Amino acid sequence: MKFSIGKRCQSALRRVTLAAMLSGVALPALAESLGDTLVAAYRNSALLDQNRAVLRAADEDVATAMASLRPVVEWALSHNFTDFNGAESTTTTLELTASMTLYDFGRSQAAIDMAKETVLSTRYALVAVEQDILLTAVQAYMDVRAALEQVDLQQNSVRVLGQELQAAQDRFDVGEITVTDVALANAQLAASRAALSAAEGELEVARENYAAATGAPPQGLDAPPPLPNRPGSVAAAQTTAQRNHPAILQASREVAAAELAVVAAAVERNPTLAGTASAQTNKDGDTQAVVGLQLSQQIYTGGRLSAAHRKAMANRDAARSALLNTSRQVTQAVGTAWANIEVASAQIGAINEQISAAQQAYDGVREEATLGARTTLDVLDAEQSLLEARADLISAEATLQLAHYQLLAAMGLLTVEDLNLGIPTYDPSEYYNAVRDAPYTSRQGENLDRVLRALNRGN
Repeated sequence: MKFSIGKRCQSALRRVTLAAMLSGVALPALAESLGDTLVAAYRNSALLDQNRAVLRAADEDVATAMASLRPVVEWALSHNFTDFNGAESTTTTLELTASMTLYDFGRSQAAIDMAKETVLSTRYALVAVEQDILLTAVQAYMDVRAALEQVDLQQNSVRVLGQELQAAQDRFDVGEITVTDVALANAQLAASRAALSAAEGELEVARENYAAATGAPPQGLDAPPPLPNRPGSVAAAQTTAQRNHPAILQASREVAAAELAVVAAAVERNPTLAGTASAQTNKDGDTQAVVGLQLSQQIYTGGRLSAAHRKAMANRDAARSALLNTSRQVTQAVGTAWANIEVASAQIGAINEQISAAQQAYDGVREEATLGARTTLDVLDAEQSLLEARADLISAEATLQLAHYQLLAAMGLLTVEDLNLGIPTYDPSEYYNAVRDAPYTSRQGENLDRVLRALNRGN
């Protein structure tokens, strides 16, 4: 399942630009779309950079495991002075030694396979972090949009209540109402100003959260794109989640690594066949060469190997239980997001009806108040009911938008690739392919670093 936030925004931008060019109207400063927000969050996330480095460290574990199958070559230069019963002598020796494990009955291969499973697990962990980063950016975007609308709503309320206060004062001046009515209007206006201050404070908080999520404060946000499509049923969404969610895939790889750890602990009891070759020479030109084989096995370790085997089995059982628990949590998250969508949709429909009725009631009460059939308090109550309904609508619409993206995240589909944002993404296999064979020189690593730096500049 693919989405096209980026393409939708680009298409809308092209239409606006073309219309402005044809009409000869100067283009205003472009607002940031939700796609722009997600791109900024992806490019500027220090948490993503941190987890990419963690993944590269896991890649190096594969190289380390591969290196255990290769020879180890060492040299040693020694100089000794000896005084034996007054007879002094000095010896200088240069020795070159090569050793290699020829056969270890599966130890090295188990270590390599475990390291590879850990790499795959860490890759899925990186995808999970990417989803969290993007979902946080969506929430920050929606929060700023909702806070702006709340501020506009409260500003309009202050304006309307100011007019109500002036009208009440005028009616008091001609003796139509009492000073109590004026006081009620004044109190309601003060309360509305307090609510405006609170809304402005929430807007500042939302802007700070946006800056933390994307790396820069919002410069003006465009309207959200159309809601993403969702599967036909919650069961279909949960099936997709079980197949795609990075937390489940990560836990599955951790189970595989734990099972390999049990195998590795079992083969620790097996013998090891190693070969050695050494050559040495001294300052007198004497040389010596030695080639040998050694077959060794631990006979008694005080129970250490048995304890390590039991520990590996316990860790495997824990990993299996963690997988089951993660699967249940993902299923729950999908169901929760689905329910939030249904509830928010129903709320929006009901609130729209409430607003229509509250607007009609407010208009009627105001008209009746001018005829003396209603009091100032009735007008203020009707205005407050309308205000609350409009504020509830803003919150419900933001909740509906966010719930759709929470559903995508719960299904494992909230990534740059799935959203089709159209930007270069980090390739986790590139570094792995460069280092998995444990190259002797760092030239490949240096070349890869240059590629990564160029990719980061392009993001």
